[in-house]
Amino acid sequence: MPPPVKKMHLVLITGMSGSGKSVALRALEDLGFYCIDNLPPELLMPLIKLERTNQADQLAIAMDVRSAASLPQVPSQLAQLKTQGMQVDCLFLDASTDTLMRRFSETRRRHPLSKSETHDHDHDQHRALAEAIDLERELLSELRDQAHVIDSSIIRPTQLQSYVKSFIDSPGDPLTLVFESFAFKRGVPNDADFVFDVRMLPNPHYEPGLRDLTGCDAPVVDFLQQQADVQAMLTQIHAFLDHWLDAMARNHRSYVTVAIGCTGGQHRSVYLVEQLNALFAPRWSTLKRHREIAARQTY
Repeated sequence: MPPPVKKMHLVLITGMSGSGKSVALRALEDLGFYCIDNLPPELLMPLIKLERTNQADQLAIAMDVRSAASLPQVPSQLAQLKTQGMQVDCLFLDASTDTLMRRFSETRRRHPLSKSETHDHDHDQHRALAEAIDLERELLSELRDQAHVIDSSIIRPTQLQSYVKSFIDSPGDPLTLVFESFAFKRGVPNDADFVFDVRMLPNPHYEPGLRDLTGCDAPVVDFLQQQADVQAMLTQIHAFLDHWLDAMARNHRSYVTVAIGCTGGQHRSVYLVEQLNALFAPRWSTLKRHREIAARQTY
């Protein structure tokens, strides 16, 4: 009796030019995915048919704005593949406009939507690049709305690879909750659907014995669990999300990212992410990220 055919897992990677799509592809290659970069949408369905014939079970495809004319057909293609029983995950890599402009300037690469003519003045080049990035955001907006978004603005490539691998390892449930801690002083994550500011809460940073610890460490946890305001914040965020998640799932939302920010991204926000993840994990597929802690660990 022949072995059962494995269910194919397709990961579509898209996003802004310069946001790290090649890094994400390499992470998936490490996980055993057969990866194809810059596939025209017209070739997606024929490729799936071919790979099914070859009994492939892990396929990752990167598409970007170079296929702008045919990108509108991609959502319907993905919906069709899902009805055929395929596991389809969409990953959108994003970054702030300032970050993208800096990366293009540093690498001297041309943006795929930049006009072909050269400009004599830095100001003209700067304006042309900004306009190209704005147009790219508009063209990719529909795909972004249906994908899990990762903001690569201030994270290192090793961090991004870790985020991608965690995303792939998460169960393919109808809705995945992502809890992310961050420091306001380093900017609000672009991938956040909800942002909660907890800087008004008691800060363990001012306790000498807790300053060098994080919200994952037991002494900090004990300290914050004794603070009435912290517990009130936790209860209210939990109640808000618990009330609306079913409605978001019914609206075909696949991913919801909840960002919790404090001053340094080390104590209060980390603690609340850990607590919220524990509260929601029994019912929903969850991921957790600690942006600032992970950034320090990659040095």
